[in-house]
Amino acid sequence: MFSIINPRQTVLVTSRGDVNIAGKTMEKESIITLDWHTPLSFKPMLYAIVVGKSRFSYKLISKSKVFAINFMSIKNKKEVIFCGTNSGEFTDKLKESGLKKEEAEKIDCPIIKEALAVIECEVVDEIETGDHVIFVGKILGKRLKEEGKRIFHKDNYEFTTTKD
Repeated sequence: MFSIINPRQTVLVTSRGDVNIAGKTMEKESIITLDWHTPLSFKPMLYAIVVGKSRFSYKLISKSKVFAINFMSIKNKKEVIFCGTNSGEFTDKLKESGLKKEEAEKIDCPIIKEALAVIECEVVDEIETGDHVIFVGKILGKRLKEEGKRIFHKDNYEFTTTKD
């Protein structure tokens, strides 16, 4: 299937929430690497992300009801792969990846300083689709931080970018 639908723009979705780990409730932040995301509506402005139910970020977004979509440069390929191959339940991906954290302007969520653009969303609907959930987010904030060649996923660890 992926050879048919790819390349797709890869994003890093950040989240923060209270979770129970080993019987202890704590606030955690995480990053998930996603290719499955799309705009849904202009009025109201809605954007969707698709997250596997088994993912740690699924727990955070389900609890906090917010997420930020960070559009990354091809220059951040190493960090994108790191965030997609490690669990935020056991790894501080912001710290370990070397990415720098900033606070979102409209939601209680970290964003990535290196991102070319950011969309801040509040969850308004969740749609179960088998082993994944579509989080429909109302866009509360958006900004293009800088122009650059964005990262697109082809297959496995193969990535490409947009033309000049």
